[in-house]
Amino acid sequence: MSIILNNISKSYNKVKALDDISFEVKPGELFGLIGPDGAGKTTLFRILTTLLIQDGGKASVAGYDVQKQYKDIRNHVGYMPGRFSLYQDLTVEENLNFFATIFGTTIEENYDLIKDIYIQIEPFKARRAGKLSGGMKQKLALCCALIHKPKVLFLDEPTTGVDPVSRKEFWEMLKRLQQKDITILVSTPYMDEAELCDRIALITNGKILQINTPEAIIASFPKKIYKVRSSNTYQLIEDLRIYPDTHSAYPFGEYLHFTPKSEVFRSMDLTKYLAERHHKEIEVKETVATIEDTFMDLSKAHE
Repeated sequence: MSIILNNISKSYNKVKALDDISFEVKPGELFGLIGPDGAGKTTLFRILTTLLIQDGGKASVAGYDVQKQYKDIRNHVGYMPGRFSLYQDLTVEENLNFFATIFGTTIEENYDLIKDIYIQIEPFKARRAGKLSGGMKQKLALCCALIHKPKVLFLDEPTTGVDPVSRKEFWEMLKRLQQKDITILVSTPYMDEAELCDRIALITNGKILQINTPEAIIASFPKKIYKVRSSNTYQLIEDLRIYPDTHSAYPFGEYLHFTPKSEVFRSMDLTKYLAERHHKEIEVKETVATIEDTFMDLSKAHE
C-alpha cells in the first residue's frame, strides 16, 4: 500500500481534530478525502507529509514510517498545501528551479512529467508568482510538487477559490498523472469532485463516516429522496423542517432535498400540506441521491 493509516488521532488542546482514523490508499489510486472546513483534512495531510506529529496511532507513506523515517518520506512525496505557498517575489521559472535544486534535480530531468502542465504556464515564466491568476498559481504549485518525480502526491483542497474551467482542467491533469503511476491523495469540500476519484473517504469532525467508491456510497443511501421547491424558498425550508414526516430537508441548488421518515410516503400529502401554508408553484418529484445527500445523512446519524 502507498499510504497506510492505523488509528491516527490528533488533538489541539481539548479539540479532537482526528479521532481514530484508519484507511489505506493503493498504489496508483486517486483517493479523495471529502469533507467540510474543519473536518480534519489539513491536519491529516500535515501528519502524512511529516509536518505534524500525531498523538496516537501509526502511519506510513510509500513504505516509510511518518515519524521514524520522515526524511525518506520527504524525498518521495509531493505536497500542495491549501494556501498558495510558493515564493511570490520569484518568477515562475525561478520557483521551479529553486524546488528542483532542493531535490537535487532539474526541470529538464523530469520535464516529461510536468510537460502538459508547464506548457500552460511557460508563456508567463518571467512573471512573478504573486502576479499570476488563481488557476495559473495552482498549475505552478502542482509543477513544483512534481518536479522531483514523487511516488505519492498530496493535494490539500487544490481547487478552492479556482474558477470552474480551471477546476475541470486540474482534474483532467490529475487523471493523466495517475496514468504515470503516481498515487494521489486529494482533499476537497466539493462533493461533485468526489465522483472523479477511484475511492473516497467521507470525513467530518475528525471522524471517517464511510469509505468506498463514489458509486457504492451513492448506492448506499437508505431512503427515497425528493426534490421540492415553491415560490418562497425560505418559508419552504421552515415549513418542511416542522413537517411531521420529515427526516431531513436542506437546500440543494434551486431545490430542497427532502427525505421522509416513513417508507409509505405520498407526494400529494406534502403538496397539500404546503398549499395549506400558502405556498405557490409547488413541485415535489422523486430524485436520485448524490454523494452530498449521503454525506448529510451520515453526518446526521453521527450527531
